Amino acid sequence: MRDYEIAKKLFRVQQGKRCLVILDDIWSIETFNSLKAAFPLTCEETQSRILLTTRNEAVALHADRNGFLHQPQALNEIKSWELFEKIALSGRVDKDSGVYIKMKELGMEMLRHCAGLPLAITVLAGVLARKNTVNEWITVHANVYVYIRRGIGPEEEYAGASWVLALSYDDLPYHLKPCLLYLGHFPEDFEIPVKRLTQLWMAEGLVSLTQGQGLGEEMEDIAYHCLSELMIRCVVQVGETGSIGTIKTCRIHDLVRDLCLSKAEEENFLRVVNSSQRNEAISPFSSSMVTKAAPLGKVRRLAIYLNENADTLVPSRYEKDDHLRSLLYFGLKEWRRQCKRLILTMFKDFKLLRVLKVEGMNREAELPSEIGNMVHLRFLSLRGSNIKRIPASLGNLICLQTLDLRVEDSWLFIPNVIWKMKHVRHLYLPFFHRLRLSGKLKISTLHNLQTLYPVSSSNCDLNDLTGLTNLRKLSITLSSPLENLEEILKSTGSTLNHIRSLFVYTDLAVTGSTEQVTQIVSSCRHIYKLKLEGPTAELPRELHCFPNLTKLTLRRFFLKDDQMGIIEKLPNLTTLRLEQNTFNEDAKILVFSRGGFPHLQFLSLFHMSEVKEWRVEDGAMPSLRRLSIKYCNGLMTIVDGLRYLTTLRELSIEGMSSTFQSKLKAGGADFHKIQHVTSLVFG
Repeated sequence: MRDYEIAKKLFRVQQGKRCLVILDDIWSIETFNSLKAAFPLTCEETQSRILLTTRNEAVALHADRNGFLHQPQALNEIKSWELFEKIALSGRVDKDSGVYIKMKELGMEMLRHCAGLPLAITVLAGVLARKNTVNEWITVHANVYVYIRRGIGPEEEYAGASWVLALSYDDLPYHLKPCLLYLGHFPEDFEIPVKRLTQLWMAEGLVSLTQGQGLGEEMEDIAYHCLSELMIRCVVQVGETGSIGTIKTCRIHDLVRDLCLSKAEEENFLRVVNSSQRNEAISPFSSSMVTKAAPLGKVRRLAIYLNENADTLVPSRYEKDDHLRSLLYFGLKEWRRQCKRLILTMFKDFKLLRVLKVEGMNREAELPSEIGNMVHLRFLSLRGSNIKRIPASLGNLICLQTLDLRVEDSWLFIPNVIWKMKHVRHLYLPFFHRLRLSGKLKISTLHNLQTLYPVSSSNCDLNDLTGLTNLRKLSITLSSPLENLEEILKSTGSTLNHIRSLFVYTDLAVTGSTEQVTQIVSSCRHIYKLKLEGPTAELPRELHCFPNLTKLTLRRFFLKDDQMGIIEKLPNLTTLRLEQNTFNEDAKILVFSRGGFPHLQFLSLFHMSEVKEWRVEDGAMPSLRRLSIKYCNGLMTIVDGLRYLTTLRELSIEGMSSTFQSKLKAGGADFHKIQHVTSLVFG
């Protein structure tokens, strides 16, 4: 939808019901004016209420002069110490010892300069959390006054945070400083995918095997350790976590990002180019102002933020910059220009690039043959872009570590040249792909490969997997029957035994798919994540013997109803997603029996129209915390057994009938079943 259509729809939603609308972190009056058409402010128009947060009092007064203005107060001395102690000491030191008393004395003196700002306290505590002796604390205490006298930042209200952030940056080990600065590439409040971030760090040479903490570590592990270290120091925040506790996304505070950009500009490490300043922030610490005031100089990395009004992909002043090593685009979905040949500009002069991220470009474009000249590329992502042609010169990019070709056109022709990229570690192909050259896609030479997504039985010889002993994540598409599957699995046994994440998609036309899927899954006994899609009547009987399996997704599987007995016996399963015809049409009743799913924490039912009744017995799912029910139109009422699930904290309902939803609201017929749930969300 266009912006005005979105605003109109949001306005109508608020006229129809009472809403609490939260507009977070509005920097300027111009920004609010661009949003206000969607949010009626007078009682005559709506019964909704708006909570707006901003750093600028003028913005709040402009939004509603009659509204209630609340200015959060700084933490007092007691609360400041409680927050500081929780992070910096965290039970590591006996409170009756002389060491604790001295550390508290030093900590209280340093805290006075944080002015009660939670961010400043958190980051200072993060610095000291890595210091285990009194002498180390004394050193930090002495440096505190150096940073205070330096007078970082003209705004008094930011002073407490600014000197602590600068102190925390200088306290970082040398190898972590560029890792932190690199986060400045991403827009404010951006949820940064950890896997993509670590791939970028590797491509840029910011992590290396020499930083390893033990034998046998891969670069991906070392990069993850670096990120964990930044999180322990409280300069990077945890976002979304996965089913096995791994961190999937991260983010940084706006002021940390400003520090990254300021330091990056000083060192010509990174420059952010914004194609529009319409929403320019007014704070002198805002990234857009830092970027605007930056000296031209030579820069190694560019992050370009585009909008629909941008007239070029590469600003003219950077077209001949032979120092450029990294080019990352954001906002390409909004770009409206015709660009079939315009994309050529980014390949014409930047032959020394190591990183190129061109994701989400809706306009149709061709990848020119000149890309073959960019032989230094380590990272190339065209994910979500409307690319129609991949030239054979792609095979020249023999240094690539990450290649992401998950483009919009799923029938993209790919030349059979990927086998030349012997350093590639993460390979993402379109879900369906055809080869530009005759024969099957050759991958047997890719001995460093860790991610292969996906490989098709019709376009690839699965025997090529034999030598890929580093493979950890594998997606297989069974698009044709495999007559010699047993021989293939025997030859690839050592490879499949190392797989940690497995996705098997079966085409509807494949006969005998149940047996083949069972054979493949049974060969990957150490998987943590398993996703199965396509008609398969039965699961492997020994699935409950898989010791590491924590996440299972089933989609269009058409299982028999007795298969639930296998699933609920999985001993360590924490996440289960059942989607769109998981069971066949005869399985009208879904039963979770007593003692089943002992460690399940998250359950999602999505488009399960085949299920007409759901039963949860007392004692089933004793650890369930989150439940999502979406578009299960066969269910007329919520399951009675939810009242047994005392651990349930979050229930999300979407796409269900108004009758179904009304029964769950206070006073409704089914409210007593879910009244213990902390969060009830209707979509």
